[in-house]
Amino acid sequence: MKKSIRVGAGLGFYGDAWEPVLASIERGGVQYIASDHLAELTLAILQKDLQRDASLGYARDVVPMLMRLWPAMAQRKVRFICNAGGLNPAAAAAAVRDAFAAKGWAAHVAVVTGDEVMEQLSGLAPAHMVNGASFDSVRERMVFANAYLGARPIISALQQGADIVITGRVADAALFLAPLVHEFNWNLGDENPATASDLNRLAQGLAVGHLLECSGQGSGGNFGSLQAWKAIPDLAHIGYPIAEVSEDGSAVIMKAPGTGGRINFDTVRQQLLYEVHNPNEYFSPDVVLDMSTIHLEDLGQDRVRMTGATGHPRTGQLKVVGGYRDGFKAEVTWGFSWPDAYDKALAAVDMVKTQLADKRVPHEALFVEFPGLNSAHGALAPLPEPQALAELNEVWVRMVLRTREKAAADGFGRLFPWMGLSGPAYTCGFHGLHNTSELLGIWPALIDRALVEPHTRVELLQT
Repeated sequence: MKKSIRVGAGLGFYGDAWEPVLASIERGGVQYIASDHLAELTLAILQKDLQRDASLGYARDVVPMLMRLWPAMAQRKVRFICNAGGLNPAAAAAAVRDAFAAKGWAAHVAVVTGDEVMEQLSGLAPAHMVNGASFDSVRERMVFANAYLGARPIISALQQGADIVITGRVADAALFLAPLVHEFNWNLGDENPATASDLNRLAQGLAVGHLLECSGQGSGGNFGSLQAWKAIPDLAHIGYPIAEVSEDGSAVIMKAPGTGGRINFDTVRQQLLYEVHNPNEYFSPDVVLDMSTIHLEDLGQDRVRMTGATGHPRTGQLKVVGGYRDGFKAEVTWGFSWPDAYDKALAAVDMVKTQLADKRVPHEALFVEFPGLNSAHGALAPLPEPQALAELNEVWVRMVLRTREKAAADGFGRLFPWMGLSGPAYTCGFHGLHNTSELLGIWPALIDRALVEPHTRVELLQT
């Protein structure tokens, strides 16, 4: 009988819902859950946590999530893989271990480290991947830098018997590829060169990971096809996607019985092209995927079969996401009511700009938007006709100041309260008067994998 493995989607970002994951464990027949907690900017959020407390720096939802899931996982022998370790995977693993120990639960927890590359960058000058800017412009302001690791260290952890694997910055889809390589003994090309067949299987596994890495977005959530989103049933109880993968790499995408959402040709193909710059060359640390050869067959009843992915050899480089100090921001939101709400809002904006000029407040940018009118689409959103603008019940304004000087950001909120009595009539709802945040800029770059992979480590903890 042909062997197959079911891998279920975990979270799609830090703060995502985990009840659909429980449904996949209890009703979806999965052997693995792979959970992606790190959106592209999440490391910047975790860096701020780490600055406040050296024991943080990881996605803290991993502890309550596993406390909720573990009884069902243990009963069904489901294994869990996640990148919730963020900038501090050892602390995340220790927190899980301590929480389990307090309950008297026994589990093997593996922690993967080695993605942190600040030391390696000290002797390098990797240009910005998008605009080619010089690394020297941010070198002294860098606060973190992490390479996207591939599946190999996760596979090692699974081979050592880990029930739970916690990593730092690992490529999203690699979380899903790793258990497939482990179960089917696919050749990653580490010791023996990968053949065309090996690469195609890896490409299928990577495509599976790409379809599952965004939780409910792969099963009808965030579906943007004109009015078709209205036909997606019961999003309140959405089921996250599950892939049943065969040894040859072919896969059927499905979800747990009795859950909401929809898996069909349209929802799957939308997710397939999500965040893809070039479908012919979707780079990952393990294989380069050509999506143009993929075939999707809608089997009905929330099942789509995927075959045909083509793989090409991985490159000698890994992507790095770095963060650097990039000034401060302050933002204030407030509103005006009818009559002449829009005109009042414009007048108030001019008053703030006048004060910024009078006080010579140093700033690089002042961003103004009107939530409910143009904040979603910006300049692409046409404003209503003048008569319609004049009849609006209320208009809200959001102003954001960007500055290199913290004192300027701290003082921004003081430009507003006086307008409550001395500005246009019927103002309300001031929010954010004392809301200064440090900005972290993101620096994407490439680094030779030979400078990173020898430093990866897998440690197995016993709870």
